[in-house]
Amino acid sequence: MRHKDPETGVQNMGTYRAALKATDRLVVRMVARQGGAGGYIHWLKHNERKEKMAIAIVVGAAPVVMFTGPQKLAIDLDEMAVAGALAGEPIRMVRCKTVDLDVPADCEIVIEGLIDPDMLEPEAPFGESNGYVALEAFNMPMQVTAITHKRVPVFCSIISQVTPSESSLVKRVAYEPLWLAHLKHNLAIRGVTRVVMHEPLTNLRPVIFVQYAAGTPRTEVWRGLHGAATLMPNCGKVCIAVSQDIDPTNTDAILWSIAYRSNPVEDVHVAPYRGGVQGSQYGSRGSDSTLLIDATAKGPMPPLALPKKEFMERAEALWAELGLPPITLKSPWHGYTLGDWIERWDVYAARAVNGTWEETGRDTLKRQRGGLKPETSVRKVEG
Repeated sequence: MRHKDPETGVQNMGTYRAALKATDRLVVRMVARQGGAGGYIHWLKHNERKEKMAIAIVVGAAPVVMFTGPQKLAIDLDEMAVAGALAGEPIRMVRCKTVDLDVPADCEIVIEGLIDPDMLEPEAPFGESNGYVALEAFNMPMQVTAITHKRVPVFCSIISQVTPSESSLVKRVAYEPLWLAHLKHNLAIRGVTRVVMHEPLTNLRPVIFVQYAAGTPRTEVWRGLHGAATLMPNCGKVCIAVSQDIDPTNTDAILWSIAYRSNPVEDVHVAPYRGGVQGSQYGSRGSDSTLLIDATAKGPMPPLALPKKEFMERAEALWAELGLPPITLKSPWHGYTLGDWIERWDVYAARAVNGTWEETGRDTLKRQRGGLKPETSVRKVEG
């Protein structure tokens, strides 16, 4: 949807929903919350001035325009300019027939209209991308003033429901690099290598994973967690830090990391007083809070207890040779070192593989000791 700031004249666009109410009337929902949609901010200004708000619904724009629409850019920046930069040339624009707005000249359909600056009309229930149905709420009625289209228009739409869906995928492509750039360049966080926003059901915003290189100072880990949680008021309710070996797209690996690499009394922090995530208006009416978890390795750890990569790759090849159903590998799928290992244990492992394991038994027989409790660390005794 296209709209503009009545004070500056800068045009803006966003991806919103509109409920059909009559052949010439819709009710538009432009997110009304702290840090909400640019259209809502423009509506507030029209409300204060008691002026009707011009709006144009664009259907079937170029993919680069559709991609740019839902991105979180500066409120005084027209997303169409960014779309043109991505396309490598300006987007061809044309003036609407009945409202003072510019729309892409090559789109399929344009629905023009005016939004009342004061009156609101019930809209919804409607399934939301946060996984819940948005219940009935008052939103902005739009009186249609014109509909223009190509001679043979194609009605184009995207699915924006329980995630993952097309809308969340469009956002994720831009949001994750945005967060990574913020941490690495704006905040100069050392060691951060990747940012992943959890998509299934949660719709990107509430849960964010930040990955760090091995040996990153804990001060940097915590600076990065706070930075990820505060870039936008409705993003980062839960932020979890993981080490380089943990795949932040694999929630099983993340839970493994939380279970064995974090001590809640030291590595979990709850910060009060934050804005709610999308859809929170349908739940608790109180202020929200932030959960930060440092699930990174705090030092050298024993290797992952799976066969080495070479053995797992051989097993994968045998699996294929036998014509068994295809498998999807999820990291971690092979063993690897995490720093706590010595050369002698490599020798023991090699003997086990080649069948000379009795040599190990003769070695350990010589090292028998009395007066110890079971499970006593060998290194504590032998050094």
